[in-house]
Amino acid sequence: MNSLPAPLRPEIDALETSRIQQVFDLGLGREGLIALWVGEGDQPTPAFICDAATEAMKAGKTFYTYKHGIPELRAAIAGYTRGLYDIDCAEERVSVTCSAMSGIMMVLQAVVGPGDNVVVVTPVWPNIMSAIQIAGGVVRAVQLDDLPDGGFRLDLDRLAGALDERTRAIFIASPGNPTGWIMSTEEQSVVLEMCRDRGIWMIADEVYARFIFDGAGTGGPETGRKAAPSFLEISAPEDPLIVVNSFSKAWAMTGWRMGWLTTPPSFIETLGRLIEFNTSGAPHFQQYACLAAIRDGEDYVRETVERCHRGGELVFQRLAALPRVHMARPMGAFYAFFRVEGLSDSLAYAKQILEETNVGLSPGSAFGPGGEGHMRLCFASSTARLSEALDRLEPVLSKPV
Repeated sequence: MNSLPAPLRPEIDALETSRIQQVFDLGLGREGLIALWVGEGDQPTPAFICDAATEAMKAGKTFYTYKHGIPELRAAIAGYTRGLYDIDCAEERVSVTCSAMSGIMMVLQAVVGPGDNVVVVTPVWPNIMSAIQIAGGVVRAVQLDDLPDGGFRLDLDRLAGALDERTRAIFIASPGNPTGWIMSTEEQSVVLEMCRDRGIWMIADEVYARFIFDGAGTGGPETGRKAAPSFLEISAPEDPLIVVNSFSKAWAMTGWRMGWLTTPPSFIETLGRLIEFNTSGAPHFQQYACLAAIRDGEDYVRETVERCHRGGELVFQRLAALPRVHMARPMGAFYAFFRVEGLSDSLAYAKQILEETNVGLSPGSAFGPGGEGHMRLCFASSTARLSEALDRLEPVLSKPV
């Protein structure tokens, strides 16, 4: 059959499979594969988190529960936020979600209608662009400037110029996936003021907040700063700001699909209705795993960030030494997003690399405007695994495309 028995919404029918997924599907299951294409490390969820979920299941925590999350977890997240940024954050502003992605989808359901647009800073994680399309909205991309040293910069005037009467939100990820770009507090202040003036939402993806490295303009472990600058640090509770976060990255919980939103108090009732109609709330027993992560996981987070720092430095030293590769030292997140001279079809190149090296990378074109000509490598792995991958990659990356 060439068609479904009944029509789909045009926005859904037009959805394309992610280019990351296309490479993933091509390589999954290959023997000897080194998969560096998706945003997760090579370590399983630590035992103390898994044990908390097991004990909760044994204790019968398997029923419906509070839509916004169990009170203990909401309080712990609020306390974590207060400690991380030295700000006031009421637990009533926190909603636990079935993944950060689910949270984003619900926010878009609330604020975007057919023909509305969301201004998105790119290159960016591609799911957000598809999510806007699913909501019936239009993506208005504002591309980061690609600097000669391989780094990135946001032109705030160009961002402001992308806003119009149908703009409902600005979406910015910092630290950025795939770029590792980190937005400064001064830049955040300018953008939040734009949103206040125009009465639009600022949706801040801060999933990689803990992953900042030495040399980042925001500080890092050597300055005592534990996270990248957050919009929460410069906002009032009722500002038009929604901050998205996740348990996936810092606590190695990608498969658990758990996240949280920090929103204005006035948005909580609306969000509660959307949680009810979408999921009825996050799984009860999994919330106790998240509670263990927040309460007892700080040493693990610190070790994970240090491990990624070592991996990122190894990848930078080796790839930046290749004459055809241009990349800056990673400042945040855990990706190398590097430009390859002469590359015009990164999807085809990712498939070629997979066939020739058995290493999985993501094509830069998956991440929207500004991504083509680049490749993304996730360095949240052991240095031994990364070294083996680089040994395989260097001969291919040294040849003309």
